[in-house]
Amino acid sequence: MADALKIGVAGLGTVGASLVRIIQQRSDQLAATCGRPILITGVSARDKTKDRGIDVGGIEWFDTPEELATKGDIDVFVELVGGAEGPARIGVQAALNRGLHVVTANKALLAYHGVELARIAEEKGALLNFEAAVAGGIPVIKALRESLTGNTISRVYGIMNGTCNYILTKMEKEGLSFADCLKEAQRLGYAEADPAFDIEGNDTAHKLSILTTLAFGNQISVDDIYLEGITNISIEDIHAAAELGYRIKLLGVAQRTDTGIEQRVHPTMVPVDSVIAQVDGVTNAVAIESDVLGELLMVGPGAGGNATASSVLGDIADIAKSRPGAQQVPVLGHPARSLKPYRKAQIQSHEGGYFIRLTVLDRTGVFASVATRMAENHISLESIVQRSKQHLAPSHHQTIILVTHATTEESVRKAVAAIKVEGYLVGEPQVIRIERPKED
Repeated sequence: MADALKIGVAGLGTVGASLVRIIQQRSDQLAATCGRPILITGVSARDKTKDRGIDVGGIEWFDTPEELATKGDIDVFVELVGGAEGPARIGVQAALNRGLHVVTANKALLAYHGVELARIAEEKGALLNFEAAVAGGIPVIKALRESLTGNTISRVYGIMNGTCNYILTKMEKEGLSFADCLKEAQRLGYAEADPAFDIEGNDTAHKLSILTTLAFGNQISVDDIYLEGITNISIEDIHAAAELGYRIKLLGVAQRTDTGIEQRVHPTMVPVDSVIAQVDGVTNAVAIESDVLGELLMVGPGAGGNATASSVLGDIADIAKSRPGAQQVPVLGHPARSLKPYRKAQIQSHEGGYFIRLTVLDRTGVFASVATRMAENHISLESIVQRSKQHLAPSHHQTIILVTHATTEESVRKAVAAIKVEGYLVGEPQVIRIERPKED
């Protein structure tokens, strides 16, 4: 049997501790599967005395990820610290510059420094694997980087944040408010004490930017993503979507257009009978549309210690099985030096149309005024409904729900802005994209 693959693990939180436990408990199985033993020979974390439920007594301890990367007797540096800067970035760069292979679950690091790190890895002949950085236990990185070679990809989209999906699912199933569902998610450990990164869409945006580069061969451009979270989704929106035959999901969408690449993260109404509408709770789903294969949908656990550790271990196993000196798969699916500058797509018509909910004062002429503002911005309406149900608005208010045909984001925003200045709008309007199934 070949020599052991020596692993250094930086970060012993939930994922790091799960990884150490799995490797220690399944050492014989891993050795048989990978053709060589996998040994953890170094670890790094902030607190050496903390009880993590694992035995690290016989493993060399390093106070910082950088020390582990530069001084550890290791072949692979596993970064599970998190964060785009600081110890995580320093440790990964140090490891790659030393020629070590790197495995990371850090989507923020890759979203902001992935191209730079890929260049270093490719120059040094090192592997940089990051399956766990996007959608936890779903092997979407391997699919895009290896399995779909030869396909021309037109669109990648999906549910990429378990916290948001859990909240939206619970709102629909139990009729609870956003605030109540968020508190429950925090109690169960699905949401952080400060949940902003998840619920405002940033986590999904980081993951989407990585998938975009793998799918389309452009440089990572996380700051060019249209971003909208779920904090403004109300139980009224959930009810209205259900009545129209839709469910609301936070989707990340990247697609190729004639003018460039479009990247967006926002709440979306999807038909209740679509596959992605059935993805509930903390589960993630990623769909890839290509010319040869058609549509591939992958569904699985998106987070959690074991799911993420499983993906990290899969990356380690790939390294253990790799042949020294063999041609490596480019880190980002294309050689880093050949990645094209990101070209943001021009605003185009959204084929699914929009859902618009307005709460307005109950007075004569409002209904007609709303319809006029839409017409002035060349928006064709599929339906317009005026309601005064008590659960939707107080008796002196009316709720107007509009569903548009295909139109542009710009037109919708202009129409809504024009309605705001009329003086009859109560609170902020709600605008949600609708995704309809493609025609056969």
